[in-house]
Amino acid sequence: MNTAVSKELRREVLEANLRIPRAGLATLTWGNVSGVDRQAGVFVIKPSGVAYDVLGEEDLVVVSLADGSVVEGRLRPSTDTETHRSLYLAFPSIGGVTHTHSTHAVAFAQARRPIPVLGTTHADTFNGPVPVTEALTPQQCAEGYEYHTGQVIVDLLGRDDTRAREVPGALVAHHGPFTWGADATASLEHAVVCEAVAEMALHTIALGAVEPPRHVLDRHFTRKHGPGAYYGNPPSA
Repeated sequence: MNTAVSKELRREVLEANLRIPRAGLATLTWGNVSGVDRQAGVFVIKPSGVAYDVLGEEDLVVVSLADGSVVEGRLRPSTDTETHRSLYLAFPSIGGVTHTHSTHAVAFAQARRPIPVLGTTHADTFNGPVPVTEALTPQQCAEGYEYHTGQVIVDLLGRDDTRAREVPGALVAHHGPFTWGADATASLEHAVVCEAVAEMALHTIALGAVEPPRHVLDRHFTRKHGPGAYYGNPPSA
């Protein structure tokens, strides 16, 4: 066993993956979560194609952050591993990444439309629309497809780590959502929010969307994020 990877990280990544179907974010095995240990230079990710109901801690795969090689594990890592690695390398604040094919977020991705900010539920987590990437080129699909999937997200955000913290998710055109956060748990929670606000947006657009006041959206984001945040209580409370 690789002693550089903590038991806590393995457990967190496993639990986050198991929450994907519980949250209604995946059909079959269409989703994965990873968590990074930057000090050890590795990340832990779900294996490819393994059903959630049989997934165990021993099935998780440890991957080198530097070159993408498997450090530990008897199974092949998720096919999206290189996308996760691209995001970790580009954005130092990211500690966990989640990818799903949740229905409503995928609808926006397939339509190549960002998820608009139509109310405070969205603004609580995303300081702006959930953006959508450009479509991958034939060359990007032919070689290093998963790597280039990560790179179109990186390019979309301009390699801006502050923007990645304020808008912790993006839609890959014709594909689906990738979300991230300070750890694996946060990345999964952002995937839950992304799907929820996508569903709300579709209903709101159908009814006739009205642009909300900017000052209201700003207030909702800043009360949960940044130096003046006051939402919630410390863990010991």
